[in-house]
Amino acid sequence: MKQLKRYALIGIFFVIITGTLAHFLYEWTGENKIVGLFTPVNESVWEHMKLLFFPMLLYSIPAIQMLRKNNPCAVSSFCFGILAGTALIPILFYAYTSLLGKSILPLDIGIFIFSTVIAFYAACQLTLSCRLQSLTVALCISVMLLALCFLLFTYHPPDLPIFAQPPS
Repeated sequence: MKQLKRYALIGIFFVIITGTLAHFLYEWTGENKIVGLFTPVNESVWEHMKLLFFPMLLYSIPAIQMLRKNNPCAVSSFCFGILAGTALIPILFYAYTSLLGKSILPLDIGIFIFSTVIAFYAACQLTLSCRLQSLTVALCISVMLLALCFLLFTYHPPDLPIFAQPPS
């Protein structure tokens, strides 16, 4: 339990720091196409979901390897955390912007941080309860499909509002 909490706390800071840096990485690399697959290439909500998804996925792989021996449900739980945290970003963004009629940068940053904390909290709680162990394969496939969608839709986005660049 103590080890799991430590990994979650480190993970929260890792995702917040790397996600924040990732926000600028595409521009810093001169719009490198490969970097753009994993970091935002524009200001759309979809692209900002990468800020949580890829850093948490990157962190979860070694964390799961270290936790698996004493926590056999870590795989399903971290996959769920990745999916839940990533999904919270557009849910909360569209909820508040529909009420206020505009986006506010401090709220957007708060959503990213809150979604990260919730993602790791869910991963911890579900690792301890093992409630999702029977869904491990489905959750892993869902994470892989979402990763594939990020890669595919970065440079070929569908014509949907979540992929649209907000007006300047």
